[in-house]
Amino acid sequence: MDFTEEQLQRYSRHIILPEVGGKGQKKISGSRVLIAGAGGLGCPVGYYLAAAGVGTIAMVDNDVVELSNLQRQIAHSVRTLGMNKAESAKNTFEALNPDVNVVTIKERLNSKNILGLIKDYDIVVDGTDNFPTRYLINDACVLAGKPLVSGAILRFEGQVTTILPGEGHCYRCLFEEPPPPGLVPSCQEAGVLGVLPGVVGALQAAEVLKLVLGKGKPLSNQLLIYDALGVNFRKVKVPKNPDCKVCGKSPVITELIDIGEEYCSI
Repeated sequence: MDFTEEQLQRYSRHIILPEVGGKGQKKISGSRVLIAGAGGLGCPVGYYLAAAGVGTIAMVDNDVVELSNLQRQIAHSVRTLGMNKAESAKNTFEALNPDVNVVTIKERLNSKNILGLIKDYDIVVDGTDNFPTRYLINDACVLAGKPLVSGAILRFEGQVTTILPGEGHCYRCLFEEPPPPGLVPSCQEAGVLGVLPGVVGALQAAEVLKLVLGKGKPLSNQLLIYDALGVNFRKVKVPKNPDCKVCGKSPVITELIDIGEEYCSI
């Protein structure tokens, strides 16, 4: 593709970077990213990817915008209260950058539809808030060979990791099974600092762009933990588990099971 004068001006700060340049910006413009959840994490991830010029962004969310979301979900506003979150995000991102095609998927993720939804996308971003869906997304991406950038937030702490199927760990290498229901509180129950998803979502967006460009070192085999109260970042090594149920030498999960029938966003 040839950039217009307007696009050259829009993406000039990317193009002058030696690691990006015109070729890199064309890669970004031709990339396709699916974001699961148009909530606390999905909003900043989508916002920055749209600003960067990612060609196609799919937003998956069947929830509607509520007033309590606006403390942290920056793609929504009082004008979009009651609107589907994916549609609200689409309006925001396309207003920021009309170059970007935002696809809305107003469905609950489950074992029957997820492989079909992710198959046409280069990278998947997990911005969901419940463990069944998180494990479902991980298993689907491993089975489909799709890179996955996973994020999580609660109270004052956030986590980011990048899963490259066939190369490094998966989410089950880190946490083998979902915790029992009720053991880990949700953001609705325990709260979350409003700016925290912005920090974690920006880190997820950076991971996506690095993968698209093929530059830098992704967070494969690593978990990045951010503590907002202590202003601390620390990395934890996550080795690939040879006995992992989904990505190990003898996987027992070779097809998706119904662990993610309920889909929520944060």
